[in-house]
Amino acid sequence: MPGYLNKEVLVLGCGNVLFGDDGFGYAIVNKLNELKEEYPILKSDKIQIIDAGTGASHFILSLIDDQTPLKKIIIADIIDYGLIPGELKKLYAFDLPNIAKYHIDAHDMPLAGMLKDIHENYGVKIVVVGCQQKNVPAPDILLELSPEVNSAIDDAVKMIIDELNE
Repeated sequence: MPGYLNKEVLVLGCGNVLFGDDGFGYAIVNKLNELKEEYPILKSDKIQIIDAGTGASHFILSLIDDQTPLKKIIIADIIDYGLIPGELKKLYAFDLPNIAKYHIDAHDMPLAGMLKDIHENYGVKIVVVGCQQKNVPAPDILLELSPEVNSAIDDAVKMIIDELNE
């Protein structure tokens, strides 16, 4: 079993920095790593912070079984819930959509079903800190977050630190 699965909490930043606001998860992971001296909880040996990109999250989550000591998975990612761009929304396993059939391509790999299964089968608490996207220009490349999503980073980090301190 990979070392990161021997932790109690995984924090996964999901997304692709090449596609504008889809780089939100990456920005969150970087900010959490920058704040490790200010927030000692971020240095805990029970917590693993991972930039999971667009595909690694599926690989990581597929390895979870009844031998994995995980208690909580926190995911930072963009969402599209029709909110105001940059608005944050905390979702739990029961909030995630039921997707009967997955349409998967290189950019769109829904995690909802997998996260619900992990919660139901292994009792792992699922928390998604989602940020309403404004601009995801895929397949065009844009190497920056919109001002609205960028301004949500500090509040999202605070939400994650609060979850870690529970």
